[in-house]
Order: sequence, then C-alpha cells, then structure tokens
Amino acid sequence: MNETKFEEWAILELMGHRRLAGKVTESAIGGGSFIRIDMPMKDGSSSTQFYSPGSIYCITPTTEAIAREVALASQPEPVSQWEFRQLVESKSTSGINQDDFPNGPEVLNDAEDNDGVPF
Repeated sequence: MNETKFEEWAILELMGHRRLAGKVTESAIGGGSFIRIDMPMKDGSSSTQFYSPGSIYCITPTTEAIAREVALASQPEPVSQWEFRQLVESKSTSGINQDDFPNGPEVLNDAEDNDGVPF
C-alpha cells in the first residue's frame, strides 16, 4: 500500500476556537502521530507547533498566499506578557534575561500599567 504523506498549505481549526495557518505536515514524535504547522511570522521567521490529531477539528487546504495572509493575521505568542515578566523576574534561578526574547524591554514596558504591575 502506497500511502501519501500530507504536506499542504492549510488553515487549522483547533479545539478552543484557535485558528492557525501555515505549511501543514505529518510528524512522528516518540512513536506518536502529530500534525506539524510551520507558521510564517511578521518578522520573516517561522514558528513551529505540533498538535495531536484529536485536537484538530478542521484542516482546510488552501493556497500559500492565503495561508500566509491568515497566518499574519493570527500570530500565536509562545510566551504571554505575564509569563515573560515572571521569567525575567526569576532570572537569578533560570538564567533567562530580557535579551533572550525579541522586543523584551518593549514587551515589559507595554505590559505595565501605572503601578508597574503587568495587567
């Protein structure tokens, strides 16, 4: 039996009402089957995420141009502003500092209100 692997530009709709777009392929990790999505980012890089097939309720194959436009409109943040603040504050034990994150100081400044506490 000749099985063709899925490798298409597509829009993924996930449980939790998330919609992502990018190059979608099949992947195996630790003997398990996953869906891999490589999403184009605004800065020209890409972000990769893996999902179990059970968390996906729709895959819509589309053109690369459409997938790129949808991806740019729904950029996932791997670390929230609150998590970023916690990581930087715990740098004495984690070794993480603002230079480890793109736009680190700006993210911290944007996240603070008048009392200096994020949100």
